[in-house]
Amino acid sequence: MSIKSDRWIRRMASEHGMIEPFEPQQVRANGGGRIVSYGTSSYGYDVRCAADFKVFTNINSAVVDPKRFDESSFVDMTTNVCIIPPNSFVLARTVEYFRIPRNVLTICLGKSTYARCGVIVNVTPLEPEWEGHVTLEFSNTTPLPAKIYANEGVAQMVFFESDEVCETSYKDRGGKYQGQKGVTLPKT
Repeated sequence: MSIKSDRWIRRMASEHGMIEPFEPQQVRANGGGRIVSYGTSSYGYDVRCAADFKVFTNINSAVVDPKRFDESSFVDMTTNVCIIPPNSFVLARTVEYFRIPRNVLTICLGKSTYARCGVIVNVTPLEPEWEGHVTLEFSNTTPLPAKIYANEGVAQMVFFESDEVCETSYKDRGGKYQGQKGVTLPKT
């Protein structure tokens, strides 16, 4: 298994639609000034967060149960800047839609800009032949409110290509999160 370079990422995006929309270079500024970077990096791809958020709240005293998820435990927001309450978290999704090749495993890691502010990004691996918008979890580990900026970089995808194709892919198994769009809640 080998980690893939910027050249491989560009080729897979253009020839196979692996990432859409795709930014072939690292973007560090927009018309309004500097932003948290996104796009292709040396050995990965920095994804953006869309403007749709599910902010968790305790106003209904719900219990977070992955088998019986209570939708009243969050508030839906569409905004360019999301405030994560202290010691809480929000769900969001990537701007980018992914189509992972059958011989590739993708790991997501948080960007240092957010990690240094106490904001941790959690994403499970993108398995071979999974496709969809990636649901992102942002945990604010601080006792202060924290900001997440939509349409800017939030995490980096790293692609590992195997020298052999897997026997059973996520698509073959009929994975429950296959083809997800928008912020996707837990399923059992």
